Amino acid sequence: MSAISVSAAKPLLPFLSPITAALTPLAEPMVRVATGLLLLPHGAQKLFGWFGGYGLAATGQFFSTKLGLPASLALIGGLIEFVGGLMLAAGLVTRPVAALIAGMMAVAVIQVHLPAGFFWTSGGFEYPLLWGLLALSFVVRGGGRYSLDALIGREF
Repeated sequence: MSAISVSAAKPLLPFLSPITAALTPLAEPMVRVATGLLLLPHGAQKLFGWFGGYGLAATGQFFSTKLGLPASLALIGGLIEFVGGLMLAAGLVTRPVAALIAGMMAVAVIQVHLPAGFFWTSGGFEYPLLWGLLALSFVVRGGGRYSLDALIGREF
């Protein structure tokens, strides 16, 4: 049994084929950069109190009193989201950073958001699950051609 190639499929709108062909190499880097940059403000909220966040001390207290988690996880989570998000966006040490993000999101889903149900608007797990799966895809795929890993010629 042979696998069907996506490129073998006839386009629904053939006149868009040149645009699709030109943009296809940019699709994965766009997702990597967006994933990293959209995680970054969440880390800034935890670490610095930016974007309506509470900063490290208050976030640590929240983790401890409301979530039953060690307050030190506020620092670790903030660093993974802020520094890790920046590194993921740049494609630097992509696989290990993405693994940290995926692991942190798995903890967030199981320890924090699962009891609230699925929908993010109710504090549910859909948002951290999405970011965890996106990060996991970069654990598998790496930073790709348009990453700092590729520029330095070293993939970790």
